Amino acid sequence: MLDKADGQIFSGNVRLIHAVGMHARPAVKLTKLAKKFQAQISVRVEGAAEWINAKSVAKIMAMRAAHGSTIEIKASGGSDAEAAVAALVKLIETDFPDEVS
Repeated sequence: MLDKADGQIFSGNVRLIHAVGMHARPAVKLTKLAKKFQAQISVRVEGAAEWINAKSVAKIMAMRAAHGSTIEIKASGGSDAEAAVAALVKLIETDFPDEVS
């Protein structure tokens, strides 16, 4: 069912549970993770007109996602688009944990 063709878009939705919403620390974590993938990744608060580049800290912070809002994620291009969506959904739903090395 999931075709790895370049034209395919993978997407996911996740509720933002971080107490103060998408401020600097979670925005940095999200963009840092997004930059590990080759796929083009975009995010937006559910219902917003504009998709935002997930690899831009300034744009992620500017979207002002509030606690409890739903974040939509989509990725395309590259063989890691599906993995990128899964990783970002997990990061947000686990409330941006500190990396464990």
